[in-house]
Amino acid sequence: MQMNESDLLLLNSTIESMRQVFMQSMDASQPIPIEQGLIQSGISVLIGIMGDLQGRLVFHGDLETFSCLGESMFGMPLEGEMLHSFIGEMANMIAGKTSTILSDKGKHVDITPPTIMLGQLEIYGFVAGIHVSVHLEEIGKIHIALLFHTKGGST
Repeated sequence: MQMNESDLLLLNSTIESMRQVFMQSMDASQPIPIEQGLIQSGISVLIGIMGDLQGRLVFHGDLETFSCLGESMFGMPLEGEMLHSFIGEMANMIAGKTSTILSDKGKHVDITPPTIMLGQLEIYGFVAGIHVSVHLEEIGKIHIALLFHTKGGST
């Protein structure tokens, strides 16, 4: 998949919003195209993006990584329903911050409420996508998938 300007803008805005929300040292991998279904395990959260840019934003990782992240942000370990709630709110904060960054660049987007998914998961119903792994120092990796409905990406 060839990344167009809109795809790159959405990806870079998402990574920038993660830096602002987490306020931690982090490194993002190079984007890898997703040509078919997305298969993942652990815990995931999906947020739809509508407006000038369209697609789905999926964050996924293991419970331990998200628990460590929650503890680093709130000073206490999170588990069970509290951890699930944190993961949904984390994705909501990132997507909300991303929409603000995009608005500052002249793009209007709306986001859907987060959908939390547990266990082995396969996602289909998209034409193309981009996968990026974000390594948070002393926390672990969170994976991001941007999924698009059209071959050209989000436009």
